Amino acid sequence: MDTTSVTDEFRRYLALFWHWGWLIALLTILSMAIALLISIRTTPVYQATAKVLINEAPATKSNDYTSILTSERLAQTYTQLMVSEAVLTGVISELKLNMTPSQLNKSIQVDPVRDTQLIQLSANNTDPVKAAMILDELIDTFINEIGQIQSQRFEKPKESLQKQLDDMEARINVTTGDLEKLINIPANREERDRLEQNLTQLRQIYSNLLLSFEQIRLAEAQATNTVVRVEDPSIPTFPVLPRTTTNVVLAGLVGFMFSCGLVLLIEAFDDTIKGPDDVTRHLGLPVLGMIARYDKDVKLITSTQPRSPIAEAYRSIRTNLQFASIDKPIHTLVITSPSPEDGKSSVASNLGIVMAQSGRKVTLIDADLRRPNLHKILVVPNRKGITSLVVQSNPNLDGCLHQTSVPNLWVVTAGDSPPNPSELLGSSKMNEVVGKIKESMDIVLIDTPPILVVTDSAVLAPRVDGVILVVKPGSTNLGAAKQAIEQLRRVGANILGIVLNGVNVTQSRYRLYRNQGYYYQYSNYANYDSETEKNGKGEKIKLALGVKNGKDHEPNDS
Repeated sequence: MDTTSVTDEFRRYLALFWHWGWLIALLTILSMAIALLISIRTTPVYQATAKVLINEAPATKSNDYTSILTSERLAQTYTQLMVSEAVLTGVISELKLNMTPSQLNKSIQVDPVRDTQLIQLSANNTDPVKAAMILDELIDTFINEIGQIQSQRFEKPKESLQKQLDDMEARINVTTGDLEKLINIPANREERDRLEQNLTQLRQIYSNLLLSFEQIRLAEAQATNTVVRVEDPSIPTFPVLPRTTTNVVLAGLVGFMFSCGLVLLIEAFDDTIKGPDDVTRHLGLPVLGMIARYDKDVKLITSTQPRSPIAEAYRSIRTNLQFASIDKPIHTLVITSPSPEDGKSSVASNLGIVMAQSGRKVTLIDADLRRPNLHKILVVPNRKGITSLVVQSNPNLDGCLHQTSVPNLWVVTAGDSPPNPSELLGSSKMNEVVGKIKESMDIVLIDTPPILVVTDSAVLAPRVDGVILVVKPGSTNLGAAKQAIEQLRRVGANILGIVLNGVNVTQSRYRLYRNQGYYYQYSNYANYDSETEKNGKGEKIKLALGVKNGKDHEPNDS
């Protein structure tokens, strides 16, 4: 994809998002407002924090890599033990909390501090005092719990030694008592020596047992890890939840992304023609001109407001038609549309007026025999019309060719509604009538019904010099336009181009196309026109809205 294509695609998406900017802004602001309202109505949550130090046992300390891994694993182990069910149950029992261990666990967070022997603890609660109390009790309960766990490793040896010490002490006491009872006489000498020797052995055994007991206590002290408070929990003064600013910003971001996705989804399902870019990209036809939206009550704007930007747009279409007929001059034109309400009759009437204003003799034929409209727009009688001419053996234009209030402009109305409009328009007599009108006129414009509704347009299209297709952006479906073009090409019609009618030029998506020649600021023309009248120059200002084969053309009134 070349740079130009990328730029065009970027401009197209920029125009799309700018066009739907109100929806994007609305959903974004609405999301932020909802997040703000929820945050305001949410009960504040306070967080108490504290730190404890794992005082590793001296016997386990070393300088090798294994010791480092052991310390890290010990920190991870203690982190899990702090939120064990036994510890949490002890906290709940001590503080008489009305919650389960699982609920308390959700309000507590324990994280080891990287590359240290510290553990960071935090407790959340709607009551700041209770949050600090929970954390304080958690530390105390854990210290007691970890102490009991470690003391169990030496409990049995200590109990066994203590039992032996007590037994030995009792035997020593009994032997000492027996020795004191003996009278120091020669007859008791032998018994006394035996008791003294036994007492000496018992005391030696007692000393050995006591030494073993102290050694076990020393080993216990050297192999026991302790937990020390480093930072006591304090009562928090500011809530940590809700994070109002963060919630509002995130909600705004989510709302913005959702709205952008919604816009793309809407655009994907919206198959209407939105502007000239859709015509050139999807229909492969030139845009003869763009007619801005104006008051529908003003039918003949080229006559009532000849210096308006709308009138200049019609003159631009007239100019582009001249460029389209350099090799083969165009004398007969069919003006149709894919569907009703596209404004084909209004386009035909105003185009006929600007052609007549250039000095050409122009006749408008209302071939929409089902819903005729030209006699209402041009305010002429509809007693006699095209149906009257077709049924005559020798067509006589008298009484059927009506002079309008615009010089050089005539109109042949539809007349009475026939039962078979398609057969009537496709007859040789219709060709004869059109040929007779063309003999005395420079241009013949034929207003026909929408081509997808009835076949009347398809019957007349191959018998004229060219066909203009009128579409309405935002209303005409792209599929309908493609079907209309396919139907016209199937009958061999010469499609000159597309006229976009009822364009809202104030929309940003059309302003962004101005560098491609599809858009021109009407306000600039109006200001320039007013300045011209002020200076008395009286020059006619041209506004080139149409394009031919992707190139801009200057208006030509010749």
